[in-house]
Amino acid sequence: MRIAVPNKGRLHDPAEDLLERAGLHIVDGADRQLYADTVDPEVTVLYARAADIPEYVSDGAADVGITGLDQVREADPGNLEELLDLEFGSCRLVLAAPEDGDIETVYDLDGGTVATEFPNIARNYFAELDVEVDIAEVSGATELTPHVDIADGIIDITSTGTTLRMNRLAIVDEVLKSSVRLFAREDVADDEKVQQVKMALHSVLSAEGKRYLMMNAPEAALDDVKDVLPGMGGPTVMDIAGSDDVAVHAVVDDSAVFETINDLKGVGASDVLVTEIERLVE
Repeated sequence: MRIAVPNKGRLHDPAEDLLERAGLHIVDGADRQLYADTVDPEVTVLYARAADIPEYVSDGAADVGITGLDQVREADPGNLEELLDLEFGSCRLVLAAPEDGDIETVYDLDGGTVATEFPNIARNYFAELDVEVDIAEVSGATELTPHVDIADGIIDITSTGTTLRMNRLAIVDEVLKSSVRLFAREDVADDEKVQQVKMALHSVLSAEGKRYLMMNAPEAALDDVKDVLPGMGGPTVMDIAGSDDVAVHAVVDDSAVFETINDLKGVGASDVLVTEIERLVE
């Protein structure tokens, strides 16, 4: 099975890091190399431009891909299935226009021109709203086009809106909310190896923001300890040989650890140990 991964840019390192944390360690993944093996002999990584990955998967060069939802929607190959939101690379595709102009809603652009690097997304967006515009496809410097009379507005990616403000552009509407996703061709989406990769990546995401608590507690205080723990389901309780205490293990949110430890001490728990969780298979 081949996994297509961005070969550079802001998505490359987080994608590789996620694979590593999921146990798919990359072997001999040197720079500018097109392919790399993983510790799983059945899984190979294919490096490609983020914008090309949907086509690579659609055409069969790879079985699954990791790239932004915006790239998948723009390519729109028609035979891909989203498997998992990988929860990084978040951004928005927005419609923007000069802040001192007359365009306040999308309907004010009817009959105008919009510049974008995402012409397919733009056409679908305006078609759904029954707004007729000319689409000017550009390959960069989209924010400048309204100021040099190339376009009346733009559709472009933004994370914080800073670049738009610097270019005196105001957001008119949100076109698409995007993040990096794991997707596969429909004909292989249910294959065992594809589902194994999905589960491995999901286990990493599930562990984020969680901590594993281990402690000793008097058996008589067990109900009070259970009441304190805000974790996933009930805690695991084990007898301690030669002791009246029991060992209690539980998963809790990182944000609750400080308060939980104080509350546990208050009901008699001792020797509380907090550890990070690398993966959590639910």
